[in-house]
Amino acid sequence: MEAKKSSESFTIMNELVLPNDTNTFGNLMGGRLMYWMDIAAGIAAGKHSNTPSMTASVDNLSFKNPIKLGNVVHIEAKVCRAFNTSMEIHIKVWGEDLLHQYRYESNEAFFTFVALDPNGKPRTVPALIPETEDEKRLFDGALRRRQLRLILAGKMKPDDANELKALFFKEA
Repeated sequence: MEAKKSSESFTIMNELVLPNDTNTFGNLMGGRLMYWMDIAAGIAAGKHSNTPSMTASVDNLSFKNPIKLGNVVHIEAKVCRAFNTSMEIHIKVWGEDLLHQYRYESNEAFFTFVALDPNGKPRTVPALIPETEDEKRLFDGALRRRQLRLILAGKMKPDDANELKALFFKEA
């Protein structure tokens, strides 16, 4: 299986915030945004793995600025690391006020997707080749984020998370 570049999974998705997408404050509902982010992440995972994939986890979803009714939502997604059968996808979201002509950062998150074979079982995915400094930074941090996810899910003991422990315990 041939490795792929992070840029090969790059996906851009745009949506217009309509009244049915908002809460009583006129802001885009978080659940609607998560739905759109999940779709963008799924497309990026599919581009990388060339196979159907499903959401395994969502973490570090941070809401920085609300997106208002009538604004455009820009979602960018790309695989930042591939493991054996799973892929971590980095998502960045911006809002754009077309009337006042400005764009603002809204959200960021990491999604994990698992590639599936025709029987719905996990299947191996291609390795990832990060190219830019930002891609390398995300790639390097992905192993620590993965270990944290596995600990929180009860699938890894904290003592086994060597990459994560290295952040807190420096050898003399």
